[in-house]
Amino acid sequence: MNYTYKQIWLINFPVMMSILMEQLINITDAVFLGHVGEIELGASAIAGIYYLAIYMLGFGFSIGLQVMVARRNGEQDYKETGKTFFQGLFFLLGLAIFLYLLIHTVSPFILKKLIVSSDIYRAVILYLDWRSFGLLFSFPFLAIRSFLVGITHTKALSWAAAIAVLINIPLNFYLIFTRELGISGAAIASSLAEMGSFMMLSFYMWIRLDKEKYGLRPVYNGNLLIKVLKLSTWSMLHALISVAPWFLFFVSIEHLGKIELAISNITRSVSAIFFVIANSFALTTGSLVSNAIGAGEGKTLFSICSKILKLGYTIGFPLVAIALLCNRWIIGFYTSNELLIQLAFAPFVVMLLNYTFALPGYVYLNAVGGTGKTQMTFLFHPLYLQPIITQYFIDNKSEIWLLFLIAHSKR
Repeated sequence: MNYTYKQIWLINFPVMMSILMEQLINITDAVFLGHVGEIELGASAIAGIYYLAIYMLGFGFSIGLQVMVARRNGEQDYKETGKTFFQGLFFLLGLAIFLYLLIHTVSPFILKKLIVSSDIYRAVILYLDWRSFGLLFSFPFLAIRSFLVGITHTKALSWAAAIAVLINIPLNFYLIFTRELGISGAAIASSLAEMGSFMMLSFYMWIRLDKEKYGLRPVYNGNLLIKVLKLSTWSMLHALISVAPWFLFFVSIEHLGKIELAISNITRSVSAIFFVIANSFALTTGSLVSNAIGAGEGKTLFSICSKILKLGYTIGFPLVAIALLCNRWIIGFYTSNELLIQLAFAPFVVMLLNYTFALPGYVYLNAVGGTGKTQMTFLFHPLYLQPIITQYFIDNKSEIWLLFLIAHSKR
């Protein structure tokens, strides 16, 4: 399977749009809430990253599911791709319900112990009460996306992304400002956007895909689910601990003050654009590598990675340069507070330069995952946890740009 740059891009672009949709939900929340107040902006950072850490359990499972679907697709065992998909869908639905209930019952006790400001704590809980509802749609969406990426039919992901954005932005404005629901309005808009994109993708699968060819019948197979779980458990843990240091980071920043928390949320929000690029190419890498191995052409692995890295840098570096030149305008889009704009500059630069190192890390880790060695990808990350945990318990008074550097280098 000698994929050309054009073929890789055509597969990757819808994946990028799909991940961008997820991040745009967080970005639009930050943009709108930044004009409500520093408390709401800071609270959305902690609540957003807490929700993301939980969401990454489903995302990690979907990576393992995608690898298995892609392997069967590469082997041209198409009926097995559908059977595998439904086992993943059943599991993710059950996991979504469990985590939804867990957020409502356990999270208030955990967050009460970690968050110093009572105002920020109340805002975080208000956000999570409504935002957790989105898990019931985002997890099944992940299952469908894994299936579509695994069989390299990714065009519909762009449509789903467009639907989510068209729902999220107008609803954010209406609920936050017109209905004056504040941070709760942002959470409601985000959850409804995820519902819309899930419904669109479900409709596409039902109407456009050959259900007979891909064996798309909702039949439970316990043995097959166990195989998927064995592959996905490590990618779930890997995904969770790649985000967990970020939660500790934002809790540490909250101890410094509301202004510092607002600055870190602005910087994280902008960094999401570059996370989208790196992660989309990483997911594409995992799918193409697994397809190639299934087709008996594992020797093309390094060629695939090389082409994907070149594409990633070609797209990413011009955006980094533009962001550096327009940093004041970009930060000013989130807030009119001149102090916040000035203090955000240093972590903003660190975040942009990190793309150089993040891209190959994402791509090669997912290439390893694409071979089925998901345990190896997990083993890299415990080494990263010690600095940020030490930072949380020992050094809560360090400068914000240095703390951001430590945390961001571990993403």
